[in-house]
Amino acid sequence: MGRVVSNDHVAKAARDVRVGDRLIVKSEGGEFVVEVLGVSEVRGPAAVAQALYRETEASREARAKLAEERKAMAAWELPSGRPTKKDRRDLQKARGRIVRF
Repeated sequence: MGRVVSNDHVAKAARDVRVGDRLIVKSEGGEFVVEVLGVSEVRGPAAVAQALYRETEASREARAKLAEERKAMAAWELPSGRPTKKDRRDLQKARGRIVRF
């Protein structure tokens, strides 16, 4: 599975990025949806690179929601000692994983 999708196609290293492209970048921090505003011919500082793309508003909101969920998850207290079967199921449910009985 690719980590970058360009205009609904999995991006490969050799593919050129053009002005107007819509990129979906998946990372541990969430999923970023960005629009390419410009392309530089040379590698430069991050401040210059940030001027060449714009993250969509929907992407910002989704990442903020994900950050809040992670923060709430961190506040969830883990059981002391070895977890019981019920504790493990509760943990999986809280993490959004499928629980099968």
